[in-house]
Amino acid sequence: MHYTLHQLQVFLKVAELGSVSKAAEALHLTQPAVSMQLRKLQEQFALPLTEIVGRQLYLTEFGQEIATAARPILEQVHAINYKTLAYQGQLTGQLRIMSVSTGKYIMPYLLSDFLYRNPGIELQYQVTNKQQVLEALEQNIIDLALVSLVPAHLALEKLELVPNELRLVASPLLLERAQTNGWQELLERQPLLFRESGSGTRQLMEAWLQGRGWSQPHRFELGSNEAIKQAVLAGLGCSVMPLLGIKGEVQRGEMVVVEAPGLPLFSQWSLVYARGKRLLPAAKAFLSFLERERDTISSKWFS
Repeated sequence: MHYTLHQLQVFLKVAELGSVSKAAEALHLTQPAVSMQLRKLQEQFALPLTEIVGRQLYLTEFGQEIATAARPILEQVHAINYKTLAYQGQLTGQLRIMSVSTGKYIMPYLLSDFLYRNPGIELQYQVTNKQQVLEALEQNIIDLALVSLVPAHLALEKLELVPNELRLVASPLLLERAQTNGWQELLERQPLLFRESGSGTRQLMEAWLQGRGWSQPHRFELGSNEAIKQAVLAGLGCSVMPLLGIKGEVQRGEMVVVEAPGLPLFSQWSLVYARGKRLLPAAKAFLSFLERERDTISSKWFS
């Protein structure tokens, strides 16, 4: 047999997430690359490792046995790598971070210099919805989470980072259709685009509407900030969006900021972790780095 450590790593990630596409995202690979590694690993065995039941991928009983055997192998490989780097005086270990979807416009800038200075750290970074981030915090399966609204029902420590400014935006096409630049007439004549229930952006939008005593019946719900951005660009509706994710579109005139009372809205991007959690050295070092460098990062990238 001639399977590789990389093939085992890909197989375990697929087994963990139950999806080729999710594994590709987590490993920063393309879906065809993950499928190819799975296929090459499968060629080493006469028995199937996976099966598809109702469009869902599952491990076979044999696949579960292989996954059980592969995990300690990869753990030992990681241990060897970490020890080698530690002897060379480098910070090592895993850094497990989750971010709500809008945080993808911020997190790479927070990580870039830190990971450049500490190449021995292995990053596991996942962008998902707020509910999954909160579940990961409650289950203690991540080190840190990036959120714009810190949930009050969880006992969390936080490090405040970057202000999150939200504005009402529309495309020039939509304003032309509505024949107005005024916010109230715009909302009367055109749909308002909302994030899914539980989203921090949606909570702020609904609080703003309630504060204006405004009932907006014509609304569409979309499942991600990127989906809303594309819908606004296409003239499907208007929305209250974080400026960090649409700076380029506003600067190019593809989106227009519509002034309205009570806007802009503000929240605060923060890194949070469970109170009492014993952070590993990589996570501690990252928090210390951000405490020192957050003002520099903010002025450089988010002013």
